[in-house]
Amino acid sequence: MEKRGSITQVEIFGQTYNVRAEGDSTYIHDLARLVDSRMKEVAERTATVDTTKIAILAALNITDDLYQAEKRRTGEPADFRVRAERLIRKLDDALGA
Repeated sequence: MEKRGSITQVEIFGQTYNVRAEGDSTYIHDLARLVDSRMKEVAERTATVDTTKIAILAALNITDDLYQAEKRRTGEPADFRVRAERLIRKLDDALGA
């Protein structure tokens, strides 16, 4: 038997949506507020009134935030290696090695 979840009504960028999801409706409202906020930010900064374009640009911004947060959390091995090598050179220079 398939779980269907409950329906939560949210408003994003002036449109009302019924979102079916499992879990806390407060979380769904928080997500909707984030998307709504980003779409409004994008709309203020761009000349377009095309809602689809605004939504896509907002999605790209949110995705970039997620990607950057994940990158900071996990770090990239190449970045650590480059930074470590740079620090070693600085230490060698400072110690006169």
